[in-house]
Amino acid sequence: MRTPLGMVRGLGSAKTGTEHWWLQRVTAVANIPLVLFLVVFILSHLGADHAALVASVKHPLIAIALIASFLSILWHMRLGMQVVIEDYIHGGWRIACLIGNAFFTIALGVAALYAILSMSFGA
Repeated sequence: MRTPLGMVRGLGSAKTGTEHWWLQRVTAVANIPLVLFLVVFILSHLGADHAALVASVKHPLIAIALIASFLSILWHMRLGMQVVIEDYIHGGWRIACLIGNAFFTIALGVAALYAILSMSFGA
């Protein structure tokens, strides 16, 4: 049921709301064990020196779990901030904030990947 004006303007569903909703739920569920892993990893390395931390990250499973954790958390963060920006920012600032959100998430992801990979491969 659409109004004639709505049909002429082509306004309506962007057809991505369900996908966005599911991605946010999937990353939220994935974050449960990944954040638990991060908490255990951080607590087990409290007071450890740099060499001990690097030695732990050199283990492939630890490095993969750290990368998966950061990527999932960052993706979930980007999706959540996108919803907040779309709901509460209006006008020209909305596009600027959405672009800033994407670039900020990418910058954090690149920094996290660089740190984990450089420790893992011994750079």
